Amino acid sequence: MRRLGQWVCAGMVTIAWVAMLAPMSMAGWTDDDFAEATPTLYQLPPVDHERAPTVIGALGTYVVEAGDTLLDIARFHGLGYGEIVGANPGVDPWLPAEGELVVLPSEWVLPAVHRPGLAINIPEMRLYHFHKGPAGARELTTFPVGLGRDEWRTPTGPFKIRAKTESPTWVIPESILAERIEKDGDPRRSIPGGAPDNPLGSYRLALTMPSYALHGTNMPWGVGRQVSHGCIRLYEESIAKLFIEVPVGTPGEFLYEPVKLGMRRGLVYVEAHPDIYKLRGDPETELAALLEERGWSDLVDWALVRKALSHKSGLPVLVSRGLDREPPATTQSRSAAP
Repeated sequence: MRRLGQWVCAGMVTIAWVAMLAPMSMAGWTDDDFAEATPTLYQLPPVDHERAPTVIGALGTYVVEAGDTLLDIARFHGLGYGEIVGANPGVDPWLPAEGELVVLPSEWVLPAVHRPGLAINIPEMRLYHFHKGPAGARELTTFPVGLGRDEWRTPTGPFKIRAKTESPTWVIPESILAERIEKDGDPRRSIPGGAPDNPLGSYRLALTMPSYALHGTNMPWGVGRQVSHGCIRLYEESIAKLFIEVPVGTPGEFLYEPVKLGMRRGLVYVEAHPDIYKLRGDPETELAALLEERGWSDLVDWALVRKALSHKSGLPVLVSRGLDREPPATTQSRSAAP
C-alpha cells in the first residue's frame, strides 16, 4: 500500500495534509499492480519528412471499479494527475462513481525534436525517450513527470545524463534545508537511500544541468503536478524502466511547448496545454507560425483550431478541414496494461 511522505527535490507538505489529500484505495491497488503495467513501445517512421506521422497512441476509456481513484487509474495506465483530471472534468479524483466511464488520455502529439534522446515538455509534464531498437528502428517510450512549482521553475535547455544511482542519498541543498527547518523544524542535512521519507525514490539520473535530476518519488501523487523544487520526478516503476533504457551520456532537452502541432494519416492535430509558467504570448499567433512553417495552413479549420486553443484540454484535437469528430475511443479495464 502507499506510504505517506513528502514531495520534495522536491516540495514539502505535512503528513496530515497528504492523508487528507490521498485516501487509501479500497480497490486494493498495490505497487505490484503498477510494476506489472508495461509501458507501450512505439515504433516511429525511419525517416522524418513533412507529413510523417507525429501523433501516437489512442484515446481509451476505463470503467471505474469500487474503490478506484483517478490517481490509481492514471498511474496504472502511465498517466499523470493533471492529464487524467484534465481529460475528465467534473469527475471526483478520489471518489469517482462506480461504473463511471473515465477517459484515458493516452494519445499525444510528439514534441518538435529531431534527434535521439530525452525530451521533457514542461507545460505538458511528460517525458519522451527517442531511441533505437535492436535492429536500428526508431522507437519511443513516454512517461508522465512532476515538475517544479512556480517559485522553483524547472528550467529549459539541453543536458546530458552524467550519472546513474540506485537508492540515492538525498543531500539537502541549503535553500531547501532552510525551508524544511522553517516549516517542519527538520534540521537533517541528508536522508539515506531507501528511507521512507527520501523523496528521490529508488533511482536517480543526474544531469549535466547543475542541481537537477530525474528521479523516483515516495509520493506518486506528485507525478503530473507542479510540486518540486525544479527536479523531475517519475513513478517508481517509470524511473526503474528509464534507468535501464538510458545510458550515461544520453542527451536531452527541457522544452517549453504549450501548443503542439502534429499529423497522422494526412490529418492535422493540435494539442494545447496551459502556459503554466506564463512564458508565451498569444497561442493562436504561435500556431499560425507553426502551420505556415510546415505548409499546413490551408489544411485546417480555424474554428476547430480556436476551440482547441480555448479549451487547452491537453488532448490531441483533430482540426483538419471537413471533419467534426474524433476517432472512437477504446475501452479498457484494470486487467489491461497500457
